[in-house]
Amino acid sequence: MSAVQEQIALVQDQAVSLPVTGDNGVTRVIVGVDDTEPGLAAVTAAIKLAAAHHAKLLAVRAWALGLPRHGGRRMRRLTHPHVVLSFSGVQQSAASQVLVHRAFDAVAGGTPSGMRVAIQTPACDPGLALVGIAKEPGDLLVVGTNPGHPVRRLVHGSVSRYCTRHATCPVLVVPRSRG
Repeated sequence: MSAVQEQIALVQDQAVSLPVTGDNGVTRVIVGVDDTEPGLAAVTAAIKLAAAHHAKLLAVRAWALGLPRHGGRRMRRLTHPHVVLSFSGVQQSAASQVLVHRAFDAVAGGTPSGMRVAIQTPACDPGLALVGIAKEPGDLLVVGTNPGHPVRRLVHGSVSRYCTRHATCPVLVVPRSRG
């Protein structure tokens, strides 16, 4: 196998050109998991790729205190600031585990059998967590993307954009399905 090889993967009924680097090919598929339509499409693609390459599948659901979906809130008025004196993150980590299992249930009827699967729920910004985890030779990072309103992207950022700009491994960005 050459250092850079083009491989065609069937993702959401569309061909996606996927660069695979290294002599050993893909050994680990890391997928960012959320419960949106593009997030579930990314999980589906990651399962297919991990199975095709006999690679380990690592499902990552990062969470960070202060993000609106993870227990935080936007600061519209500063009269009542949100103050945290003590926080262990146990509840958010457990909720993240549940979300990953629900995503597997939705797309594959449960955790794929016959496949090496691991789950990580780091307390970190999702983009930073995914890029930090996907840095070994043979890694492939899979994330979903949901083209949304430009103002929302400005406020919340884009995990897929961050990953494509900062990852040292190939990144497959999966759009939401067209149907």
